[in-house]
Amino acid sequence: MNKQGMLIVISGFSGVGKGTAAKKLVEKYGYSLSVSATTRAPRDGEVDGREYYFKTVEEFRNLIDYNGFIEYAQYVENYYGTPRAYVEQELALGHNVILEIEVDGALQIKEQYKDAILIFISAVSAKELKDRLTGRGTEEPEVIAKRMNRAKEEALSISNYEYFVINQDGRLEQCVDQIHAIVTAKRQDIRFWTDDIIEMQNELKTM
Repeated sequence: MNKQGMLIVISGFSGVGKGTAAKKLVEKYGYSLSVSATTRAPRDGEVDGREYYFKTVEEFRNLIDYNGFIEYAQYVENYYGTPRAYVEQELALGHNVILEIEVDGALQIKEQYKDAILIFISAVSAKELKDRLTGRGTEEPEVIAKRMNRAKEEALSISNYEYFVINQDGRLEQCVDQIHAIVTAKRQDIRFWTDDIIEMQNELKTM
């Protein structure tokens, strides 16, 4: 009989590379990655069922009504949610499952799955965070401004997370290895976030 898998919740400011880190954990360490559903439009190169399940607002709300999500939230005018069936199936098979979700959804997950590990990924500084968003070249200035304002709100909730990990530009492997070390250590009382997040919270207030 397989031991129940572990649920790892990864959140982070927009633009910090949390999606890239999650995919690297799958590739390097064999984690299972839950694909979220969203009502936002696909970006260039994104494929339905790979990056996201792209839904209309009506389709998304129907799934809510049928209890099809273990969590969902609205973020910058779009809905995002985690389909229930895949996650529960993978956990039952003994696989560790990564959920890459927003702060609001992460807290919903923790209410349902008490043993879930909550990890928040950040850039080194608020300036680098803004530079990354600008450098993507995929969004208008007003959308970037919304994402930075959202980052200020998210920073207030990070104390609910157990671990705070920096994804420094050009050091993805270090970030991924640190996350894997956290998961391997399971529920040991190791905290990485205190000094770094206080500095990030203060810096975001001035942006």
